[in-house]
Amino acid sequence: MAQLSPETEQGYSPPTVRQFSVFLDNKVGKLLELLQMCEQNGLQIAAFSVLDSSDHAVVRMIFTNADAARHTLRKNQYTFSESDLLVVEMLRGQTVATVCLHLLAAELNIRFSYPLLTQRDGAPAVALAVDDNTLAGQILLRKRFTLLGEEDLG
Repeated sequence: MAQLSPETEQGYSPPTVRQFSVFLDNKVGKLLELLQMCEQNGLQIAAFSVLDSSDHAVVRMIFTNADAARHTLRKNQYTFSESDLLVVEMLRGQTVATVCLHLLAAELNIRFSYPLLTQRDGAPAVALAVDDNTLAGQILLRKRFTLLGEEDLG
């Protein structure tokens, strides 16, 4: 869990999680095959979202162990890309609208967002893809939001 520190802005790096965008043929049963493969290989999915088109689907996934997920996806010959996201825990009185308000004030764009399946201490969390993880992390920490890293998901 990230806490605001007296570090300079140049040395600050917010905790992030690794998202895997897995590309699937848009055919019946392909999502189930992917999810069963993850389960059979002991991968715990912390979040996922499906983007559908006529030819293919993109399954955005966050795992509790990115290294194991990368190895397993490669071993099973899935095509995927990786990116870092912020995960913001919504504690009492905090809302996604407030997160958006603070990021908008800094003119930061949220490209996409989706909720996590897992909760830490019963608090919901949301994954955010933003224009600038470092600036967004600084802003959210100053506004007393909690950012989670991979170690907080398991």
